[in-house]
Amino acid sequence: MLPSAALSGTGRKLEYPELLDATTSRRFQLKAQSGATRFRGSSATETIGYNQGYLGPTIRLLTDAETLAEVQNTLDEPVSSHWHGLLVPGPFDGGPHQAIAPGRSWDPVLNLDQPPATAWYHSHVHGSTARQVMFGLAGVLHVTDGEDDERGLPSTYAVDDLTLVLQDRQFNWRGRMTYDVGMHQSMNGFRGDTMLVNGQAGASAAVPKGVVRCRLVNGSNARIYRLSLADDRPLHLVATDGGFLDRPVALTRMVLAPGERVEVLIDFTDGRDSVLVSDDIANSAMGGMMGSGSGGRFTVLHFAVDTTLPVRIDTLPDAMDGPLPDLSSNNIPVRRLTLDMSMGMGMMMSRSGNQFSINGAPYDQNALNFSTKLNSTERWIVRGDMMMHPFHIHGVRFQVLSDNGRQPRAENRGWKDTVLVAGEVELAITFEKPAPSSAPYMYHCHILEHEDGGMMGQFSVS
Repeated sequence: MLPSAALSGTGRKLEYPELLDATTSRRFQLKAQSGATRFRGSSATETIGYNQGYLGPTIRLLTDAETLAEVQNTLDEPVSSHWHGLLVPGPFDGGPHQAIAPGRSWDPVLNLDQPPATAWYHSHVHGSTARQVMFGLAGVLHVTDGEDDERGLPSTYAVDDLTLVLQDRQFNWRGRMTYDVGMHQSMNGFRGDTMLVNGQAGASAAVPKGVVRCRLVNGSNARIYRLSLADDRPLHLVATDGGFLDRPVALTRMVLAPGERVEVLIDFTDGRDSVLVSDDIANSAMGGMMGSGSGGRFTVLHFAVDTTLPVRIDTLPDAMDGPLPDLSSNNIPVRRLTLDMSMGMGMMMSRSGNQFSINGAPYDQNALNFSTKLNSTERWIVRGDMMMHPFHIHGVRFQVLSDNGRQPRAENRGWKDTVLVAGEVELAITFEKPAPSSAPYMYHCHILEHEDGGMMGQFSVS
């Protein structure tokens, strides 16, 4: 079981990934490599990561600039590096079509002209994504324009600007990470019994006696978090997947599904510690969709105020980056997608008999599902089957127009690339980058076991 919420930390200080700042050099290197990581107990787990044994560095990229990347594969299996949240052309996206063979490297050019945002990168080899991400092939990207001081935002890495990768993992009695996927885990997605933040269990984040910025990345395979602070202080939402909101929004709780990112400000000027907690949201193919936290509450991360840390920001900003453009026009093409599941005899089946599919068709890397026009806008109506599905689209950003016919939650009112489908959502999508049929964009459920099982499609943009 995941630990219950508590107000006392363990004394172990949370560590942060190494920062690779490419804003000046305009280049960086990643190496997919093996490692041995001791998460808990005395036994180490054979893991994989980028530039280290588990997970990867945080990469800082400059928007309105061209950055050269080099991704090397020293493992004995194909890997990739999908830039989840970057608006780059299809050949540089890092999806299944850009798999890197053992001993080879890939040199994409990341020419960014998108707003500042928190994105992430992870391996995306079809059929292996869930296992490779589980054992460590993932990291975080900061896209910046260098103007956070003007916005009044905390920006000192690992001091008042905290990168927090949330993952749940399973460990055996020896303390080794395990990933045994049977029918239940395949259908519902993997959910572990131990909470990790930045690959660490039971650590506490030291924070200054001021305003702290937390970049929260849901890197779990399937777990959906409903986050809040145990002392009921607000989480001030300032950014979603694709960038800043027009102003901070104070929330008592927020939902974060696999693949989603948010940036929140937390005010520690009163000098009091706090605990980030989550309700345990049930999301079962056997039990249907359950929106309540019926499974209890567990600790995600303890925050401990350290008065020796410098305080840069002690007030919340009033405004951010201005309103979003209005994409709600009815005079745009409409596309309908259903995220389909099969439970065996008597249940819905795809045309090929696969367990997972979209519009009845499981993923086929050699088949293009549709094409769309560059610089066009479409309205997608996406419906989930039997349970909640985080739905991600590569190479685009979108606005959530409605969620089951209602106004979207605050977490879904900014630019997005991943959205939790709990019934039906309506999206307005802009196609700003090209993707040829030889290197198309993906759209898929971000429950990684569903994605590997076929709940994915691909499209070109020209």
